[in-house]
Amino acid sequence: MNSVYLDNAATTALRPEVVKRMTQVLNETYGNASSSHSFGRSSKVLLEQCRKDIARYFKVSASEIVFTSGGTEADNLALRSAVRDLGIKEIITSRIEHHAVLHTVEQLEKEYAITLKYVDLDECGRVNYTHLEELLQAADQPLVSLMHVNNEIGNILDLKRVAELCKSYKALFHSDMVQSIGHYQIDLEAISVDFMAASAHKFHGPKGVGFCFIRKESGLKPLIFGGEQERGYRAGTEAIHNIVGMAEALKLAYDNLEVEKQYILELKTYFVEALKKELPKTSFNGRCESQEDSTFTLLNVCLPIAPEKASMLQFQLDLKGIACSRGSACQSGSNQQSHVLTAILDVEQLKQPSVRFSFSIFNTKDDVDYVIDVLKAFTTA
Repeated sequence: MNSVYLDNAATTALRPEVVKRMTQVLNETYGNASSSHSFGRSSKVLLEQCRKDIARYFKVSASEIVFTSGGTEADNLALRSAVRDLGIKEIITSRIEHHAVLHTVEQLEKEYAITLKYVDLDECGRVNYTHLEELLQAADQPLVSLMHVNNEIGNILDLKRVAELCKSYKALFHSDMVQSIGHYQIDLEAISVDFMAASAHKFHGPKGVGFCFIRKESGLKPLIFGGEQERGYRAGTEAIHNIVGMAEALKLAYDNLEVEKQYILELKTYFVEALKKELPKTSFNGRCESQEDSTFTLLNVCLPIAPEKASMLQFQLDLKGIACSRGSACQSGSNQQSHVLTAILDVEQLKQPSVRFSFSIFNTKDDVDYVIDVLKAFTTA
């Protein structure tokens, strides 16, 4: 049986170079970075070098990079601390954010009685920038939280435009960039984002590590108390091997960005063309088939499969060795539908099974051909 992994938006395989580097650190540099002896100093040197290397890619100061356990913690650090410490009274977000943001702001609304507002989206899930400006005009001490690349349908936010709007209305701007870091060049010197979240396992790094960008002199205070690690923002002994693995993965991602981006884009385009040819009634959720409006790393497709068969689709794909994610929960037997697709599709569209296929450098056209054959056979059976 073939084995095809097309769920890279969920997590990616480690690059061999990353595994090698992490193994070396695990074997050789095991001191606590807070210790004053030579073993600790060796770890501290590695830690701070990784911080400097990561900061350089985004044209920020090393002191503005805080290592976390991943994107969810980074989102919580920025959002919860901003409300608690910076006097934020209103958060403006969208209904298609990652749950790391949505559930956090919903909880903040309960705990701190902040005002929570949602910007309008068009039928493809794109932000209505005119409505965003109207919300900012009427807001009292606001923070805007909008993700750069949507993890389900791939929509790309105009970061610079939102940052400029926020600056004009003296609003803070937080962006979950988990799906874009390592895939896009992001200049935080030119784009006035205040807080940003990233996670290593989305760009072929290890799980359990990420970072939060916190613009200097923001006034943010820690969520996790204890030692003085991470300049007091995040207490706890740093996992040096994970941080080194993340820095190595990010270096490889940006060193090879243009070549790998072109390769993955060609793969995605090949998949789109094959779907249109072999399953012509397939529709594309959001604007994911577009090269301009959506990320090159994923497709979210609504397949022409009868509702009575839809419940078996994910199971059949798994049986055939194909790993992907359901976009709508209709085919899974769950009562919980995708909140992203629910926000942009109508009732009839939601009855059709939607699937997210997400790509990496480790995928091939043979993978695509196999998936198309399996989908075609299941659809026509």
